[in-house]
Amino acid sequence: MTATYYVQNVLSQVKSAINEQRPKVSTSRTLLLHDNAGPHKARATIQSLRELGIQVLPHPAYSPDLAPYDFWLFAILKDRLAGRKFDRIQDLVKAVNSELRTISEEDYQGMFRKWQIRLKRCIESHGEYFEGL
Repeated sequence: MTATYYVQNVLSQVKSAINEQRPKVSTSRTLLLHDNAGPHKARATIQSLRELGIQVLPHPAYSPDLAPYDFWLFAILKDRLAGRKFDRIQDLVKAVNSELRTISEEDYQGMFRKWQIRLKRCIESHGEYFEGL
């Protein structure tokens, strides 16, 4: 993924979803957490987020234990899509989007609670290694 694709396709969808779900607030009071991938840190992305009034929360250095998509979402998708073959990338995208829509709001809320616990443990250990997540 490139920064151009991220700005034109992903952020535009984020903006539309926010405007639809929060029409009175729009994007002006939105906080966004995304990782430190190149497209997320690119000048075009930062400028676009600034123009939208979206504040980016600082993200720690990569750690699969602190990344919700690594410790939670990818496992769900991997389980649900196991054994399926896709001849075209469009078919894979459609299947992933379909599965994402079936995850309940309660499941997402539970993931955020677990994520908060993980972040707290990291802060309490001053970033040092610990077990038991």
